[in-house]
Parts: sequence; C-alpha cells; structure tokens
Amino acid sequence: MVTATLTAADVRAIVAAVPDPELPVVTIEQLGILRDVRVGDDGRVTVDITPTYSGCPAMDAIRADIVARLAEHGVDDVDVRLVLAPAWTTDWITPDGREALRAAGIAPPHPVGPVGLTLSVRCPHCGSPDTRELSRFGSTACKALWVCRACREPFDHVKAL
Repeated sequence: MVTATLTAADVRAIVAAVPDPELPVVTIEQLGILRDVRVGDDGRVTVDITPTYSGCPAMDAIRADIVARLAEHGVDDVDVRLVLAPAWTTDWITPDGREALRAAGIAPPHPVGPVGLTLSVRCPHCGSPDTRELSRFGSTACKALWVCRACREPFDHVKAL
C-alpha cells in the first residue's frame, strides 16, 4: 500500500490541487471546501469536505475527483466524508482563491464582518463599483448574475453566505 510512504501533508497536497467542478479556476482548498486529511496507521486515508451550501450537487463530483486523484498516486483506500458543521462560509475562500475568481471575471464575495452589509460589488473586469444585480440566480446556485454600468459587462458574483 502506497499510503505507508505518504504523510498526511503529502496526501493533503495531492487533494488540495483538485479543482472545483463548478468554479474550475479555484481548487477545493482555495474555495475552503477541503477541511481535513488524515492517514491512519493502517494506511487508510480520510478526507473531510464541506459543501458550500446544503444540497450542493457538486459534492459527488468532488468526492469522485478526490478518489481519482489519490488513485493516480497509488492510494486506493480512501474515505471522503461530508462535514456539515460548522457550515461553510465565504470567509473560508483563501486570498489567492479570491484573486483567481476575480481574474476569471467572477466577483469574489467581500469578507463578512460584524454587519453583513455590501454597498456595491466591484466589477472584476474594470474595477468599477457602479454595478447592479441582474438576477439572484446565476450559472450555479451559489452565484448571482450582475452587470457593470461602467463597462456594461455581465459577471457572476459568488453569494456571501
């Protein structure tokens, strides 16, 4: 069994590189979905992931991608567990994840402070704060569709949760 030579840090590095199937410009680690990785004394790998919202349809694909990625590295005894508490929050998106979203034309959510008030969403294309929400429903359930009044470009905005 290959996991005897892999540490939890090695396995985490492998799993952390798995892209999110709905937002492939970020990894599951950058998005904050990857919670924990453990390697047991018997070599069994346990990976904990948290969905971005209850019922997220991407979790089955993420689970399959984790198992496939580890199999590529000779790890075949894997348990991928959904951890629902504490619930995922957009605050878990890493700074490089936020930048990757912005660079891909998706407005990252603002960090939520004591008062979850957003006066505007900056356009990821031109940086203008003169934007408006077109639809609360975007290309996936965790995104809304916005448009910039300055450059007139539409863009997805990750909903703050």
